[in-house]
Amino acid sequence: MTPAQAKAEARIGLLNGFAAYGMWGLVPLFWPLLKPAGAGEILAHRMAWSLVVVGVALLVVRRWAWAGELLRQPRKLGLVTIAASVITLNWGVYIWAVNSGHVVEASLGYFINPLVTIAIGVLLLGERLRPVQWTAVGVGAAAVLVLAFGYGRPPWISLCLAFSFATYGLVKKKVNIGGLESLAAETAVQFLPAVAFLLWLGSRGEATFATEGFGHAALLAATGVVTAAPLVCFGAAAIRVPLSTLGLLQYLAPVFQFMLGILYFHEAMPPERWAGFALVWLALALLTFDAFRTARRNAVRASALAAAQEAPATSRLPLKQPPARTP
Repeated sequence: MTPAQAKAEARIGLLNGFAAYGMWGLVPLFWPLLKPAGAGEILAHRMAWSLVVVGVALLVVRRWAWAGELLRQPRKLGLVTIAASVITLNWGVYIWAVNSGHVVEASLGYFINPLVTIAIGVLLLGERLRPVQWTAVGVGAAAVLVLAFGYGRPPWISLCLAFSFATYGLVKKKVNIGGLESLAAETAVQFLPAVAFLLWLGSRGEATFATEGFGHAALLAATGVVTAAPLVCFGAAAIRVPLSTLGLLQYLAPVFQFMLGILYFHEAMPPERWAGFALVWLALALLTFDAFRTARRNAVRASALAAAQEAPATSRLPLKQPPARTP
């Protein structure tokens, strides 16, 4: 690949990264459009229509071999079922939070998600933290306490979103299949329960899909596109830009959600909530600083190792001493 091609690929990756996290950040504008459908009905439509959209995408790219392999691996299939269950909880809580006026608290969940991911790594995987990471986790825990005081209760929405998404990421790591394929497998698990729930709602006369006009029905069907589109963009970004860049881009989504909660939905932000969010942002700044410092150190070590390996073998041999002269 020529330098010009590499530069173009990096630009495409960056644009896809902005698109993915931008869509995730602006999605709180979409869920209120689906009212009067309740959070449960919206969630069921999202689960069902996501499989339709992803299925069409897989037909276009003709990638189906993974499905047979997955069905022959019961352990991996069980992990996919767990992932589907956890992301169902995450989606449902998020939709309910947005449509119930808790956009800011929902954004907090994705701000503290990296801290929860680190905590899970320590508790479940036995990972060891560097001092700065321990400091960031401590600051994050203090932030939760401050916010609990500010809300008059623990920030359950934030904690539920953070822990469910961190658990989802852990399980996805174990499953280790592509993003589009993974979403197809998860939504295949979700599909029948979702359709059954929608039929049950319809039998009770509580479904809105066919009662609020064509536009509303189209918006409910569009939940599949809203789910799949950012994931496709994220996949395109992940293979073109460094992980350090993606790590920074991931904060775009909660930043957008936070700003929407304050400026568009006009949610209250008393001083104690500002203090809690400030502590969270401090913890994230510490994590980012530590990540860049560690990446720089690793790059220097890798360069030194590569230089040592490329050095001529003769240059590393000890010099022969001249024979001693006798007087």
